Amino acid sequence: MARRRASHSDLERFASLALELADIARSVSLHYFRGEFVAETKGDSTPVTIADRECEQRMRDAIAKAFPDHGVVGEEHDDHRADASHVWVLDPIDGTKAFVSGRPLFGALVALCRDGRPILGVIDCPAVDDRWVGIEGRPTTHNAMPCYARRCAGLQDALMYSTSPYMFAGHDAGAFEKLRTRVKYPLFGGDCHNYGLLASGWVDLVVEAGMKVHDWAALVPVLEGAGARISDWTGKPLAFDSDGRILVAGDDRIHHAAVKLLDGA
Repeated sequence: MARRRASHSDLERFASLALELADIARSVSLHYFRGEFVAETKGDSTPVTIADRECEQRMRDAIAKAFPDHGVVGEEHDDHRADASHVWVLDPIDGTKAFVSGRPLFGALVALCRDGRPILGVIDCPAVDDRWVGIEGRPTTHNAMPCYARRCAGLQDALMYSTSPYMFAGHDAGAFEKLRTRVKYPLFGGDCHNYGLLASGWVDLVVEAGMKVHDWAALVPVLEGAGARISDWTGKPLAFDSDGRILVAGDDRIHHAAVKLLDGA
């Protein structure tokens, strides 16, 4: 069965809400950024703050008001109607470690999935005033202007980002090391901002592991609309049950080369 596409009017309504949600997250996060707050540690050893929780709750309230039949999957609160045909996937502050340490490269991730497939995504990095928007069937925009991933023929010319080398363990660490030694510049840090840079043609590869659906759902429409390729390490499209290993390339040639190294290691 062919996958349903949203009508133009539906996409406009969904996109309007997505931008509203990004504005909410921007307002709340900037209110607390570099201020006085306590960072707690969750069960998975990651930090969380009042800003994360307040952002997500206000975003959920806006969704419930606009589309009460839609589901919500977020990082900080329980899933709501996760089996609905339309599900919003929220990460109110991607890069909380950066946020709590005063580093400006954190961001909000907002996605809308239809039947399990992301059709709309926003990467909003408020402290550096960068916003990427991806909508199914349309070119991605960066601060309202079209943007495109760049071509890169070989790994030897590639700039590659990962948020941290410590996200790779066991077999993954060995596979990543094979790729790291083949690229021109392996770089670390940046969280969701890295994916926006790739969509705008400044970075060639982003490779990460341990990612949850709220970490990657918003990235899919943004990157695909910029002409980039996003997959798991075997080259398969991402799905809600993916294993959390993410590979993004601006050029199919280096995507193929990276898959050979990561999947064959």
